[in-house]
Amino acid sequence: MKKIGFLSFGHWTPSPQSQTRSAGDTLLQSIDLAVAAEELGADGAYFRVHHFARQLASPFPLLAAAGAKTSRIELGTAVIDMRYENPLYMAEDAGAADLIAGGRLQLGISRGSPEQVIDGFRHFGYQPAEGQSDADMGRRHAEVFLDVLRGEGFAKPNPRPMFPNPPGLLRLEPHSEGLRERIWWGAGSNATAIWAAKLGMNLQSSTLKNDETGEPFHIQQAKQIRAYREAWKEAGHSRTPRVSVSRSIFALVDDRDRAYFGRGNEGDDSIGFIDDTTRAIFGRSYAAEPDKLVKELARDEAIAEADTLLLTVPNQLGVDYNAHVIEAILKHVAPPLGWR
Repeated sequence: MKKIGFLSFGHWTPSPQSQTRSAGDTLLQSIDLAVAAEELGADGAYFRVHHFARQLASPFPLLAAAGAKTSRIELGTAVIDMRYENPLYMAEDAGAADLIAGGRLQLGISRGSPEQVIDGFRHFGYQPAEGQSDADMGRRHAEVFLDVLRGEGFAKPNPRPMFPNPPGLLRLEPHSEGLRERIWWGAGSNATAIWAAKLGMNLQSSTLKNDETGEPFHIQQAKQIRAYREAWKEAGHSRTPRVSVSRSIFALVDDRDRAYFGRGNEGDDSIGFIDDTTRAIFGRSYAAEPDKLVKELARDEAIAEADTLLLTVPNQLGVDYNAHVIEAILKHVAPPLGWR
């Protein structure tokens, strides 16, 4: 069995061909898709966070609204760029959204990805300390965020407060019990996956990672997951961690699917550079008739290693079509593979 959810980047464009022509369209349709996915039996609704782009950026209002409209489905991010975040304020937002959702948040965080602007985090008031990189700063913000999510008091109370205080040092409120164990790290390398394991975070591995061995993407990703699990075991954590991978997977079951994704030209990994020095490998997309798709996916070692699969959806094609994409996987692909 696997948990199966969707991952939306939340694009919008004024193009007449797009079903999401404004930020409002994207936000409202994201909520509707979470509701539809829950009704179909999917396990998760996840959203990407990008700044300075026509994409979803501020996740907590969306997660809270989706939480109020659903009752079972997990609601998450993949990922929040921690270079931009005030970890204390974020902990308050996350606690509130998680309480509204009844403890269903699964928050993916990371040091971020290539940006629309140069050093965008500086516009948000953050810059690395002397001798540190922006990645170091993002990881430091993550460590502070994890620490305050424990719910332990750390702030000295005012001796003449406006309202009565509980005894001892004060913590951030609202606090949502258990959220600390539902934080995931989006790892681009084996080293950061191991670091995340040591800190007790779940692992999210995307459709790209640092090209560390030259092997096919799914093999490198599977090795990353195994290294993470070994580091988790060595750290001595008491619970079992979760691991997700994301994939673009389209079952061609009708003429719309074949028109959109039936060209068959995305069957190989690709190589690129996410910055001046980091060579990355990008995983292939899958699009085929269901029986062929089952055979191809059965050979994906990283999917086999993960307990959660996130289906990247083309959100600009609208709620109805994306619900169809999710349903096709749940109905025609997941059962033969033993995911359902």
